[in-house]
Amino acid sequence: MHIGMNLPVMAPGLDRDTFLAWCRAVDQGPFHTLAAGERVAFYNPDIIAALGAAATVTERVKLAATVMVAPMHDPVLMAKQVATLDVLSGGRVVFGVGVGGREEDYKAIGAVYDKRRLTRMEKAVARMREVWAQGTIVEGAFPVGPAPVQPGGPPVLAGSLMAKSIERAARWADGLSTFDFGPTAPVVSFQMKTAKEAWEREGRETKPYIQVACWYALGSDADAAGAQILDYLGRYLRFMGPGAAAQVTPMVRARSPEALLTIMDELEGLGVDELLLVPTSVALDQVERVAELIHSR
Repeated sequence: MHIGMNLPVMAPGLDRDTFLAWCRAVDQGPFHTLAAGERVAFYNPDIIAALGAAATVTERVKLAATVMVAPMHDPVLMAKQVATLDVLSGGRVVFGVGVGGREEDYKAIGAVYDKRRLTRMEKAVARMREVWAQGTIVEGAFPVGPAPVQPGGPPVLAGSLMAKSIERAARWADGLSTFDFGPTAPVVSFQMKTAKEAWEREGRETKPYIQVACWYALGSDADAAGAQILDYLGRYLRFMGPGAAAQVTPMVRARSPEALLTIMDELEGLGVDELLLVPTSVALDQVERVAELIHSR
C-alpha cells in the first residue's frame, strides 16, 4: 500500500518557505503522492497554483488534486490547467474530482449550487477528456493545449463517499478518492465492495484505484494531538455550525504513532491502494514523523 501526503494547505501559517520545505520533504521521503485540496471561501492557496508550484520543486512524487470541485469551474479551462500541470510535472498528475459540500464556496465565485452537481461534474469530466485528447472544441480553431504528457490525460479519481455516487463513478472514473474521519474498516470495506461490484457491472477491465484520506496529528502525546485536531477542525468545519469540531474530533483516530501504524496495517489488509494523510498543522515535524514511521514498518 502506498502512503501519500497532503500539503497543509488548510492549516494556518503556510508561508512560502514552509510550503517549499513540505514539498521537498515529501518528494525526498517514502511517499507516493503530494496532494492538495480545494476551498474558495477559506484562507488556503488556490489548488492549481499550489500544485503548479509543487511541480517545479519536486521530481518523483505524484501530484494529486484531492479534490477539485468541478461544478464550480469551466471544464475547458480546468482541462487546460490540469494539462499544464501534467506538462510541468512530467506526467505525474492525478486528478481527483468532486462536487463539494460547501455552498459558500460556490457563492463566492457565483457558481450554481444545486442538486444536479453530480451530473454536471460527470459532464465536465467528459468534456475535459475531449480537451485532453486534443479534440475539436471550437470549429476552425486550434485545439486547447497543451496536450497532457499522459496519453488521454491523467487518471481521474472520483471523490465519492456514498453508494450511489460510487456506482455512477464506475462509468467514468479510474478509481476513488475517499475520505473517512477514522478511518474505520467497516466504512472503507463498504466503499471498496461497492466500487468493485460497480466496476464489474460496467465491464471495466481494470480494478478501481482506492485512495483513502484521513486527518492526522502527531504531538508529544495523544492529548496534545487531539488539541491540535480540535483547533484545526474548529476553523475547517465552521461552516457546519458550532459544536461540529467537538463532535468530529473524537472520531479522528490518527493521533499517535501507534494508532497511525494500526490504521496503515488495517487498510493494507483490506487491499486499499493508498492511504493519503491530511496534516492538521504546518509544522514540518508532522511529515518527518510519518516518514520515520513508514521506515520503521
